[in-house]
Amino acid sequence: MNAPNPADKDLPLKEDTRLLGRVLGEVLRAQTGEDGYARTEAIRQTAIRFRRATGPDADLARQELAALLNPLAIAAVLHVVRAFSYFSHLANIAEDVHQNRRRRAHALAGSPSRPGDLADALAKLRAAGVDLDAITRWLDDALISPVLTAHPTEVQRKAILDVEREIARLLTWRDRTTLTPDESADLAFRLHVLVLELWQTAMLRLTRLRVKDEVDNGLAYYGYTFLAEIPRLHASLERLLRAEFGAAASVPAFFRMGSWIGGDRDGNPFVVAETLTYAVRAQAGVAFAHYLDEVHRLGGELSLSTRLVTPSPDLLALAATAQDTNPHRQDEPYRQALIGIYARLVATARGLTDMVPVRRSQVEAAPYRLPREFRADLDTIDASLATHGASDLAARRLDPLRRAVDVFGFHLAAIDLRQNSDVHEKIVAELLVRADVVPDYLALPEMERVALLARELASPRPLHSPHLGYSERASSELAILQVAAGIHAGYGRDALPNYVISKCQSVSDLLETAVLLKEVGLAMPGKLSVNVVPLFETIDDLARCGTIMREAFALPGYRAFVASRGDWQEVMLGYSDSNKDGGYLTANWALYRAELLLVDAFREHGVGLRLFHGRGGTVGRGGGPSHDAILAQPAGSVSGGLRLTEQGEIIASKYSDPELGRRNLESLVAATLEASLHDAERLGERAQVYFEAMDRLSAHAYAAYRDLVYGTPGFVDYFRASTPISEIAELNIGSRPASRSASAGIEDLRAIPWVFSWGQCRLMLPGWYGFGSAVDAWLAATPGGIALLAEMHERWPFFRSMLSNMGMVFAKTDLAIASRYAELVPDAELRASVFARIAAEHARTLAHYLAITGQRTLLEDNPTLARSIRNRFPYLDPLNHLQVELLRRYRAGATDVRSRHAIHLTINGLAAGLRNSG
Repeated sequence: MNAPNPADKDLPLKEDTRLLGRVLGEVLRAQTGEDGYARTEAIRQTAIRFRRATGPDADLARQELAALLNPLAIAAVLHVVRAFSYFSHLANIAEDVHQNRRRRAHALAGSPSRPGDLADALAKLRAAGVDLDAITRWLDDALISPVLTAHPTEVQRKAILDVEREIARLLTWRDRTTLTPDESADLAFRLHVLVLELWQTAMLRLTRLRVKDEVDNGLAYYGYTFLAEIPRLHASLERLLRAEFGAAASVPAFFRMGSWIGGDRDGNPFVVAETLTYAVRAQAGVAFAHYLDEVHRLGGELSLSTRLVTPSPDLLALAATAQDTNPHRQDEPYRQALIGIYARLVATARGLTDMVPVRRSQVEAAPYRLPREFRADLDTIDASLATHGASDLAARRLDPLRRAVDVFGFHLAAIDLRQNSDVHEKIVAELLVRADVVPDYLALPEMERVALLARELASPRPLHSPHLGYSERASSELAILQVAAGIHAGYGRDALPNYVISKCQSVSDLLETAVLLKEVGLAMPGKLSVNVVPLFETIDDLARCGTIMREAFALPGYRAFVASRGDWQEVMLGYSDSNKDGGYLTANWALYRAELLLVDAFREHGVGLRLFHGRGGTVGRGGGPSHDAILAQPAGSVSGGLRLTEQGEIIASKYSDPELGRRNLESLVAATLEASLHDAERLGERAQVYFEAMDRLSAHAYAAYRDLVYGTPGFVDYFRASTPISEIAELNIGSRPASRSASAGIEDLRAIPWVFSWGQCRLMLPGWYGFGSAVDAWLAATPGGIALLAEMHERWPFFRSMLSNMGMVFAKTDLAIASRYAELVPDAELRASVFARIAAEHARTLAHYLAITGQRTLLEDNPTLARSIRNRFPYLDPLNHLQVELLRRYRAGATDVRSRHAIHLTINGLAAGLRNSG
């Protein structure tokens, strides 16, 4: 492939996009006929003209687009929707390949490291006076952990994802290789076949995902990225520390994966004891399959002969234990040792997984009891190689395998349990009644609850009796906890280290969880085997989180629990529900304030704080660039590392490609190191001024948001009519129901489909509403205040990140399209009233955003994203137009299977095109 013109860095992206578009067009022509192709092409050209036109020309193009789309029969609609959806999918592939291309070009040119690179973070730390000892001390206690979660907005099917990964691989091969004519022809044919395969693969599932399916889908990313890239990341950090500070440092396994899939029961009745068992055994199966494959490959590589080298006595002893009698290997002790290791792994996997090894073991051996025994055998090989000058042979496979064992153990990822505090209190109340401790626990005030629970926790006596009957819910919850105890016994504590309490609002919520853990031996007086992690979600709960934790630490029994966990306490902060509760600006400020409250409370009690950020994919749920978000945290809040959720389609966009995955993993580490060891804020005396401004802005934004969403009569009706929320709930894209209960109220709707729905109609309301009114009200009382807000944007990472994310949301909004969705609201007065308020707030917010940031247009500071959005919109507009038309027909009675299918396809296509959903 010829080198691109250096003056146009995006030329290869344009070429890839055109290539994939051309291949898609060829497939369309072959599969839908000339008429079908011509129809789709006419719609595409008209949509592009509509996006480029202004004034009367835009109105004319819109009318032409409607004339092309509205009369389409359902069969033609399905073709058009799939065509435009797949263009978005292919455009995503081209962009991802281009990101890797630009990063590689940057590295090959020897350019300076960039923000988000580990090298850049280490250089900044050294410049700030942070030495190697400080970094290694931090690493000894730190934990950085992305936690994969299954959520009902993950629209991508694995079958389609696998095909798209192969298309990306071929584009990368084309980019990095000079192809012969035969190879070029072969590439073109393979791309055609892959796009044809996409076209003939159903985008939507026939049935709703089961929890088991979600577990399997999540595990695929270990093969794509995590198993190889996380050990490589640890090795890279060691190398960079040596380069930056001139001394060697051993990096512990501080970066580990987590998972909620199979353990998150909050609102999901399908997560039961059996699913937790399946999750841990499936996870272990992935780990063992990797270890067995790597050990087998090592056996092929380490064919070193005792006729040429002298291995260590320990290695020879390890080889002897294998009892390998094959005469061809009698002078190859490394291979003999690895045959024994392989046999022990097979025996271990037999007890901990349901996997069947691809290759049987050649000898019989006893299983490993612990991962460190496996690691010790690998260390023996490594040490022996060093004795005869063969350490370089370890670098390719042995060193990454040793690191993998440290990171993944026999369990692969730490599974969290999660349940709602309302469930806990009901089960504890039932246990207390059945044990004849108290007749009505639920009637007790908080202080009496705490006193009673503290007494129970001080006693080793369990409340549950095998001789009594219990409700189905109580029996199910206790069964899950029994499985958790079994996981500790079989896989070790690292396999299930955390129990997250959703909707934690009091000290008794913490203690109730500990009481339940005591029932299965995971808590005893003065000792806790699982971290109890409160999740503070609403605006009010975030404001009270510091007080709640102080009260908990003041209890001797609870403080002893924390001491038994190494004086570390994890706290989770909920971005999704806080946003749904209070709106974008207020939620962001409440979360920031909560972190400050927690830092103070934990410092007072000598407890280490580790925060768990429950972020979603969209800005309305805490999404946005993770690197910037971490650096925007208040000082002291990242000192123990962090955990954060990776949800829905964000997992695929970040981790389905190993190069992009490595970049995202590295960015997390770089930002966490920098935020932990160096105060990026440095606000000084201006902090109080900024905080007071944010307090007032937050109060105004909260009032505006709550007045619209919770205070406007008929708003729920407007929301349900003007978005595809009901149709989203019918999609087979997740095991979890869209609502926590049968209520139609917004309070009971999950934050994920709430945000997803606003994204589909292109309003993205949760990502900005209330900001404009807040600034209006604040400026009215603060003449000249715009200068202060501009200063805050310039100097304060938190405020700058908040506005940057809001700008990204605004760039994807489209009031003209949203107005068409508003036409679906049957009540004309309600429709006009609510949409007028939203449009007015949109105008206010945009004006203030541009004034504060000093930008003339949205995304002026992010031309790459601006280009991406500009190129995508013409392919999204027909999908939005057809979705509105299909919703109108469907709600008017056209409820046939194909119409419903077409609506669901538009939802899928728009989610792909916008590159986030919930």
